[in-house]
Amino acid sequence: MKPHQLIVPWKGDKRFTAIAKRAAALKKAGLDAEGILAAIRAEFGSPPELLGLREQPASAAIFGTVGEDVGAGGADIEPGALAQLQLALRLPIADCGALMPDAHVGYALPIGGVFRAHRAVAPAMVGVDIACRMMLTVFETPPDELMRRRDELFRTLKGVTTFGAGARREHAADHAVLDDPRWGATGQLRGLRQKAADQLGTSGSGNHFAELVVGERLQELLPGAPERFSGLLTHSGSRGVGYAVANHYMRVAAQETARVAKVPRYYEWLDLDSEAGQEYWTAMELCGAYASANHHVIHELFARRSKLPVAAQVENHHNFAWREGDLVTHRKGATPAEAGVLGLIPGSMGTSSYVVVGKGNPGSLMSSSHGAGRRGSRTWAKNTISMGDVRHDLAARDILVEGLSADESPLAYKDIERVMAIQESAGLLERVARMRPVAVLMAGEPGED
Repeated sequence: MKPHQLIVPWKGDKRFTAIAKRAAALKKAGLDAEGILAAIRAEFGSPPELLGLREQPASAAIFGTVGEDVGAGGADIEPGALAQLQLALRLPIADCGALMPDAHVGYALPIGGVFRAHRAVAPAMVGVDIACRMMLTVFETPPDELMRRRDELFRTLKGVTTFGAGARREHAADHAVLDDPRWGATGQLRGLRQKAADQLGTSGSGNHFAELVVGERLQELLPGAPERFSGLLTHSGSRGVGYAVANHYMRVAAQETARVAKVPRYYEWLDLDSEAGQEYWTAMELCGAYASANHHVIHELFARRSKLPVAAQVENHHNFAWREGDLVTHRKGATPAEAGVLGLIPGSMGTSSYVVVGKGNPGSLMSSSHGAGRRGSRTWAKNTISMGDVRHDLAARDILVEGLSADESPLAYKDIERVMAIQESAGLLERVARMRPVAVLMAGEPGED
């Protein structure tokens, strides 16, 4: 047997390179396999006993029914999404989890999945679009006035942000986030500072959007908002910065986890006390600040150019991890719903979206859905949905759309009213305001959700 095959049990040990060199030297010196292993054990110690998956998953609360034919009068959640959460809950670090009614298959943790871990953060369970978020600006302008100016305002919206993977603005934006000292925390972040500047105020691709909405207040919990209002609703994240951070620390997590456990790909983690864990946490929080800044640049520029008076603003994020003592809650495509906290849950480009208030339900780990959720994959949508039917439906609803694609059409998504009703009846949230889109801007191309 060759030396590199003999030392496989030590793979993941920080001294593995030295162990490999020593094994090769012992082989060259004429030792047989038994002699090489005895010498390596004497010099470096026995290989560590790796942790593995538990036989049974930790507990999880499921909000919605699980089964086939999602969104077609069948179940709420596809079985694959539940299987992904249950696999995560078999990890040695797992505490408990939850699955929201918008859940669908992703990688590692499903979209709409919530996973709580002991003193560890799993980069792939946060996701590649770190701190992706929603933001709503409510204007004092009544809906009738926005509709009268809709074409003009839609042109204005197109001028304040740019869509597309890797997109940059024609004219650079500025924000205090670019002066955040955390850009100097690691070599990677220093290298990403210019990308952050180049992409500030852009919106990306996939399911990211910017839309003009008209709505009505359902409760007196949105300070400053008139009973009937118009608004700007946006969905985007930390752009290429978050993508680079996520991919780097997913690789680091794979290396670190291999030293202590054998788990499936993308289910690796970083110890919070480790240098890499602390680096990732700093980078993740910076991505959160940067994602928020992207939205504020877009909203502030739109308000200034449109001269629409701002009445209120709400924002919340998903694809993030929150720490409480020794426990870390990952929400991938799920969003916080602590008691009294306002949030946003969008439907689709053809259906209602909602401002909500959380009720702090411990069963959901104080979480709610981040949207309606997909009925199936993007490939399924492109092969199944008729673009003619989509255009006819949007025209009937009097909704302007630029960047239309089958996989982002209303028919690609679950029924938002069903998703909301499940969460209301389970005591996760209450609706505060309802709004509908009247002009939607998207990239019209695939991307990360």
